[in-house]
Amino acid sequence: MKLTPLGDRVVLKQLAAEETTKSGIVIPGQSKEKPQQAEVIAVGPGGTIDGKEVAMNVSVGQTVIYSKYAGTTVELDDEEFIIVKQDDILAVVE
Repeated sequence: MKLTPLGDRVVLKQLAAEETTKSGIVIPGQSKEKPQQAEVIAVGPGGTIDGKEVAMNVSVGQTVIYSKYAGTTVELDDEEFIIVKQDDILAVVE
């Protein structure tokens, strides 16, 4: 199955949380926070949304940082994806 976002929405796949710190300390599972970094899996067409022209500024394969409480989590084929509006993407990691 394939997810195809509509309008100015973007499908993200969250990157795995770090298991250890840079200094080698192991982080227990309960205290790990989900990272706000994700890979762009699919991008909607943009277009005119609410009377405004929206151009999509991200592309498939980019790594982005998104708002902490943004989007809708969807599970498809035993994988978890997050669907967010482009406005919820804060930055592109290069």
